[in-house]
Amino acid sequence: MQKHDENSEAEVVLAGGNMSQVVRRGQAVHRTAGPWTSTIHRLLDHLHANGVTWLPRALGVDEQGREVLTYLPGTVPSYPMPSWVWSQDVLVDAGRRLAQVHQASAGFDTAGATWQLPSHEPAEVICLNDVAPYNMVFDDVHQLAGFIDIDTASPGPRAWDLAYLAYRLAPLSQFEDTGAGPPDMAVRRGRLELLCRSYAEAGDGVAVAPSEVLRSTVTRLGDLAEFTAARAAAGAAHVADHVKGYRSDTRWVSENLEALLPTV
Repeated sequence: MQKHDENSEAEVVLAGGNMSQVVRRGQAVHRTAGPWTSTIHRLLDHLHANGVTWLPRALGVDEQGREVLTYLPGTVPSYPMPSWVWSQDVLVDAGRRLAQVHQASAGFDTAGATWQLPSHEPAEVICLNDVAPYNMVFDDVHQLAGFIDIDTASPGPRAWDLAYLAYRLAPLSQFEDTGAGPPDMAVRRGRLELLCRSYAEAGDGVAVAPSEVLRSTVTRLGDLAEFTAARAAAGAAHVADHVKGYRSDTRWVSENLEALLPTV
């Protein structure tokens, strides 16, 4: 992995960084590296070479062994999400961009790869595993400009990635407030259908049915609850409160599968 030349710019701690410490120095982002970093940098190079130019570029590592990435300018929203995050344009664009990432990732050479998160079968594409509004960058007119925090990527089925995006952006979380209280079931159902349709219309045109996304959401949230509980038990006390929410949402999605399915 190449060494990144440092400069005298002061470091500014960036908000977020739930999985690692993140700072900005000039037009570069420095964050904690791991055994997976060289694989993720290869993946970013591959995606850029295949037209996905709105992700950070890998710049190597600094003198402290941290990975260095290009800084994507814009706004990264946080909870409670602003009302504009819930626009249909954001939902459609997010689905399309995820499809483009998946299409571009299909030819990535995984030989010798090391991933931070486990792979899942069938390994159809490289999943980003954390596509959500808090990992999206928006421009001054609130249009989606790119995705960040790619370090949790790993191989898996398309529905695995779409499930988490739907969970965060449909939303499929029972208490999510989009500005006027939690949306009703018809709104959630319509947004899930629109997300799946937008995904199928982009990339290589492969469709993932809402029913498949919903089933994957149940599995995905259960897996996330266990992963987060393990992190909390290992000392990451700041994530402990999330475990109960993930488990509660797992039950809620399971109990409302039929109501969330689009009507024919």
